Amino acid sequence: MSTTFLTIAANGANPLTEMYFLIGFATVIILMLIIDLGFFNSEPHKISNREALTWSAVWIGTALIFCGFIYRYIGKDSASDFLTAFLIEKALSVDNLFVFVLIFSYFKVPGEYQHKVLFWGIIGAIMLRALFIFSGVWLVEATYFPAIEIFGHSVRINAILTVFGLFLIYAGVKSLKHNEEEEKDFSNNFTVKTIKKWFRVTHDYHQDKFWTWENGVRMATPLFIVVAVVETTDLIFAVDSIPAIFAVTNDPFILYTSNIFAILGLRALYFLLANSMSIFVYLHYGLAAILSFIGIKMVISPIYHISSTLSLSIVGGILFIAALVSVFFKPKDTKPELEKNLTVE
Repeated sequence: MSTTFLTIAANGANPLTEMYFLIGFATVIILMLIIDLGFFNSEPHKISNREALTWSAVWIGTALIFCGFIYRYIGKDSASDFLTAFLIEKALSVDNLFVFVLIFSYFKVPGEYQHKVLFWGIIGAIMLRALFIFSGVWLVEATYFPAIEIFGHSVRINAILTVFGLFLIYAGVKSLKHNEEEEKDFSNNFTVKTIKKWFRVTHDYHQDKFWTWENGVRMATPLFIVVAVVETTDLIFAVDSIPAIFAVTNDPFILYTSNIFAILGLRALYFLLANSMSIFVYLHYGLAAILSFIGIKMVISPIYHISSTLSLSIVGGILFIAALVSVFFKPKDTKPELEKNLTVE
């Protein structure tokens, strides 16, 4: 049983609360996905900025309502952990969105099919994140060293969290060398070469289909390749984002629900930001600072604990400052080179 539900039991809550939270979370996610794909996006169409803004508000609003239930039935600290993990995942998703722009531009994916690609890409991400988070929680619990005394205090250092922390500091420093021109050519991508090795692929898109028949032969379409590239890209980005949220809490319920709510709104956020990515030219410096801060927090956590409330304030402050500086101190020679290749309205 996770620490969250142990806390619920300790507070004298109804023994069925654990089941209610799990059923409620699963029901909300399934219902929202059915409504999203089954009713509003049953027919392929380009996602307008207005529709993207509406769905972004819906997903963020749903996450905040869920956080409100956590605050009411579990406590302030867990609600703060949820918001912090949610904001970190949202922030780190910006780089992911930028790569999605490059992928759709390279493969010339028609605007009306992009929503379906992101939908199935995120469905795969939901399953992969569950594997990463729940196995990660087990791994963290199994890698604590025996208690030692440091500066007169008994502390327990965790091998995995320390390694994760050092990796995030390295990733933060490395991301300062952000280059918008990187990885535009996906022809040598391992996923693309593997699919073309094992399957025959058509040259043209066949509406929004992943598979089709040509001359009696079942063939994959370019849209199938795009989904596979999006999936593997998310897997790579999870290497950064999953360790980062472990700095917030080890509670798998808080980690998984906050992570899923964050990535479920990723599709709408993509369409909302795709046409304005060039505005936030300094945002990657903020993301680098967030990664480094989370890494430092993980490394020093055995000696000094940074509260969730303070972490939330620091992460939110970094994002706000980076966005503000990008808007008011944008270089005059900055050009939205990607926008001409986008098919988003």
